[in-house]
Amino acid sequence: MKSITINGSQRESVGKKATKALRNAGQVPCVLYGGDKPVHFSAEELAFSNLVYTPNAHTVVIALENGDKFNAILQDIQFHPVTDKILHIDFYQLFEDKEIAMDIPVVFVGNSRGVKNGGVLRKNRRSLRVKALPVNLPDFITADITPLKIGSKLYITTLENDAYKFLHPDNTVVCLVRRSRAAIVDDEDEEEGAEGAEDATPAAEATQE
Repeated sequence: MKSITINGSQRESVGKKATKALRNAGQVPCVLYGGDKPVHFSAEELAFSNLVYTPNAHTVVIALENGDKFNAILQDIQFHPVTDKILHIDFYQLFEDKEIAMDIPVVFVGNSRGVKNGGVLRKNRRSLRVKALPVNLPDFITADITPLKIGSKLYITTLENDAYKFLHPDNTVVCLVRRSRAAIVDDEDEEEGAEGAEDATPAAEATQE
């Protein structure tokens, strides 16, 4: 998985007054958990743009000005309710020999015959939570929709990988192809199309995905 380096400064004072002063100076107060004790630090808000404002998943190298470096993942983030400015970020430290849980984006590939025949692809899961050693965390999870006919569903079990395990039930539906009024059902789709008829949606709604 790709990594982003965040250059920061360790915080000596963590009170409300000190925190407000940091924010006024364009800094984001942060806390790193998971080690022997929490590490309080701050970094410029712009340093987080490639980590926060992206659909991609990344690990983080937190590099403090005192020379300390920590491998971590973003755990939680707080935004201002009006301005959407970043108020606070929590990170969780990574260790090579300890598994970590993380949300990984799903990338849909292929051309579904059901969609070609007028069906509508519904993406139920745009990210999936996995657990793995840090070295085995994927950048994304590929979901091939090519085999899907009208009425077909892609279950999470189809995406199983030896490098990581999913933290979802086996019956989790990642995506499916629903029938629309404009759908054309060929002989091979007919049986599965009948199964998906209960999911039928008007053509006006079909344009949402």
